[in-house]
Amino acid sequence: MRVRILTAGVVSTLALVVATPALAQTQANVTAQAKATAAPKAAATTSSDAAAIVKQVNIPYQSFTLPNGLRVLVHEDRKAPIVAVSIWYGVGSKHEPKGKTGFAHLFEHLMFNGSENAPDDFFGYTEALGATAQNGTTWFDRTNYFQNVPTGALDRMLFLEADRMGHLLGGVTQGKLDNQRMVVQNEKRQGDNQPYGMVEYEQLAGLLPPEHPYGHSTIGSMADLDAASLADVRDWFKGNYGPNNAVLVLAGDIDLATAKKLVAKNFGDIPRGPAIKTPQVSIPTLAAPVAKVMKDKVAQTRIYRSWTMPGKLDPDFVPLSAATYALGGLASSRLDNVLVREEKLVSSVSLNLQDNSQLSFLDISANVLPGQDPDKVAARLDAVIADFIKTGPTQDELDRVKMVTAAGQIRGLEEVGGFGGKAVTLAEGLLYGNDPELYKKKLAQLTALTPAQAHAAVTKWLTRPPLMIKVEPGERPAYEESQGVGATDTGKPKVSPDTTAAPPGPKRTFPPVTPVADVTFPKVETATLANGVRVNFARRTAIPTVSVALQFNAGYSADQANKTGLMKLMTGVVQEGTKTKNSSQLAEAEERLGAQINVGSTLDRTFFNADALTAKLGPTLDLLEDVVKNPAFDAQEIERLRTQQIAGIKSELTNPGGLAARAVGQALYGKNHGYALPPTGTVADVTAITRDDLQRAYAQWIRPDNLEIFVTGDTTLAAITKELNSRFGQWVPPASAKAQKNLTAPAAARERIVLVDRPGSPQSIIIGAQLLNTTSKEANEPLAIANDVLGGGGTARLFMDLREAKGWSYGAYSGVGFNENAVNLRLQAPVQQDKTGPSVEALRQNVREILSSKPITADEFKRAIDSRVLSLPGSYETSGAVLGQMLADRMRERPANYVETLPGTYRKMTQADAENAAKRLIDPNKFVWVVVGDSAKIKPQLQALGMPIEEVSFDATATK
Repeated sequence: MRVRILTAGVVSTLALVVATPALAQTQANVTAQAKATAAPKAAATTSSDAAAIVKQVNIPYQSFTLPNGLRVLVHEDRKAPIVAVSIWYGVGSKHEPKGKTGFAHLFEHLMFNGSENAPDDFFGYTEALGATAQNGTTWFDRTNYFQNVPTGALDRMLFLEADRMGHLLGGVTQGKLDNQRMVVQNEKRQGDNQPYGMVEYEQLAGLLPPEHPYGHSTIGSMADLDAASLADVRDWFKGNYGPNNAVLVLAGDIDLATAKKLVAKNFGDIPRGPAIKTPQVSIPTLAAPVAKVMKDKVAQTRIYRSWTMPGKLDPDFVPLSAATYALGGLASSRLDNVLVREEKLVSSVSLNLQDNSQLSFLDISANVLPGQDPDKVAARLDAVIADFIKTGPTQDELDRVKMVTAAGQIRGLEEVGGFGGKAVTLAEGLLYGNDPELYKKKLAQLTALTPAQAHAAVTKWLTRPPLMIKVEPGERPAYEESQGVGATDTGKPKVSPDTTAAPPGPKRTFPPVTPVADVTFPKVETATLANGVRVNFARRTAIPTVSVALQFNAGYSADQANKTGLMKLMTGVVQEGTKTKNSSQLAEAEERLGAQINVGSTLDRTFFNADALTAKLGPTLDLLEDVVKNPAFDAQEIERLRTQQIAGIKSELTNPGGLAARAVGQALYGKNHGYALPPTGTVADVTAITRDDLQRAYAQWIRPDNLEIFVTGDTTLAAITKELNSRFGQWVPPASAKAQKNLTAPAAARERIVLVDRPGSPQSIIIGAQLLNTTSKEANEPLAIANDVLGGGGTARLFMDLREAKGWSYGAYSGVGFNENAVNLRLQAPVQQDKTGPSVEALRQNVREILSSKPITADEFKRAIDSRVLSLPGSYETSGAVLGQMLADRMRERPANYVETLPGTYRKMTQADAENAAKRLIDPNKFVWVVVGDSAKIKPQLQALGMPIEEVSFDATATK
């Protein structure tokens, strides 16, 4: 799998995967609410408000079952010429026998490496079809595979899925197994290498006995992965991957008759498999609280409280989920209010209710601020939880939970597939509850839920003894490595890499792909407010929501060299209180409306965004106006957010990705360039920022003469212009001048290695970067095609070399970054430690070859063009995707119908155009190679490459 996920589906917000970040809005608890009565309060939300919204949540479907037991659901949605193909197998890591941990996930990887009649990489076939939102994931209960394809490619997509369901083993070889074993082990290293990355193993071991079906991680152990054999592959496939153990959902541009014909044609000959026995699962309760202390390379002590909880089908699950949302999920949660906002003991607190079929997990974690006593913070955390157990959620808290959840369900209806679209919701209901409309029953239970029912669930489940883990800064224990790392002989019997898991069956013929109409992009209309602010609007009526983005020409590059982190702190502070509402009241008002208001930046722009239910658009815009125009810059909020941002910087400098990002910006642009400055800043700079600095930055950048507005959704240009004009049309800019960015000429390019030491890392992060001699305004489509071939996807050269051929990385990619004032190419690969030097050389070699000895081939060029053209109709299914394209087109000075011109542009392009663009713009000798890893282990490997090496370190207290 490419991405590991915990929950998915329209109804998944009933189960929390919630983290309250350092700069998130916070909210007073019940006691503190009485202190804030001076400010105006939004009208109360009632359960009937949420119930009215829930009535709009509907996913109509039809169903049928093949004689071999394959259950099929069909949902018709004609808004785009695409069909989501989502297939779910009722087997996951809880089904793994002793000594086979990680095998369900390893097998998922093998499903992407070729079947008997489609022997090549699966993504090669799907990319050529123009597939979007494609992946596969494994978790405790299930394994799923999904993609959206153009309607004309549905027959072939079903052929591919059927071939790996019924005709896989003849395409699986020992060589493929060995390769994917290495890939999965690198995926494991990648997760383990993160700060706090080893906690999951301790949580599972502390809560459950090792023989429990949920008692081990899905990724498995290195030793068990080392032991996986072709016999295991054969047995797992034959025992678990029968059609009678699968659910297939087709959602989108499809009808029942077509679905029946194509599914029967492709899947009908696959024989029924053995029935899978559902494991017996208990929900253990610890006899007494269990305390554990872990050491890790982290900047902050983190405190955990963990419990086992009932599965998602248990009657207690919905009331427990709703109650814990009030405890730790809302922006106005009890935990956030007390620990983060009022008492300023932690930089962040999170609550995660991980919903599984038979057993769930509840985890609460808090990052202790420097200077605080972790044990006293832990005691305070326990006291807040105990108080919540005593009182339960209030009616107001529960009503806000219902409103936020109901609005989330509406937003989830916009996508047919992917990680969390309508296909996912239907599949989960049928697979786990034998009911595709399980989501409706859960929503009905939620809307009818009373505080007494929620309180009863909390009392029943949260009064049980917790697992208490404390992760302290320190040295990690020795890492459990694979026997294959650094070994020339693992002691295992030698098996020919060409040996297959089973003889192949009869040949099957690929069905044709029928033509699909080119992409249609919504018409972009424009208007002007009374003060000259431009409004760009695209109408979208699939769901009753409206998205508004107020874009200011600022961004992180607006920071100055001695004021790094200023824009980050300023945008954080403005969301934490206005002149009429404190942060508590802002959060509550947002929740009562089912709205989402966010403030943030990219390198080039700063955004004030609102996503509103159409019925609540006016009040949501009132709230957005208040945030934009009336920030309070409260001194206490400034200090709270400053402390949190500084803690975040220190944590960033323990994270391999954070270290790499800081190093590559400075190496590419030079230390003082606006694009090189770290968005979060340095500790010294953030410490020195004053309230005057924040107000000055706001006046210089957040102003109507620096504003452009973008809107998508269920309204009209006339209606939205009227709404915006009444709130922003009379906004007058301040007398002070707009500020200017420091985007001086970047540093001169020279090939070198920048080494950042992170002792003990089992994996190294490699980023190769260079600035390109082009601009974001130029037509760079040939460069995009060249990048697609080099490293733009799952069948590109970098991925196929470092992952699929060598097995050194979980994934290697390249990408072109189009900032407003610079264009850069970046190659990135996290690799196993002992292959760091060879991996850098492999990346260099791939660049040299595509520019000289191995230019783009005709097949590569055709696949890249086909993928670009055919994926366009599926790329703008959501309002968010349309809004993002509108923003990019304006910044890059492209016409509003740019997307609709792309098919013609790509079809006219020649192979020579792509090759020449790469040769003209990419210099293989001007990459700077940033490497983050254990210097003692990897520096000798890098020295062998013959490039200059600069060793760089980042001191959390340094000024730069």
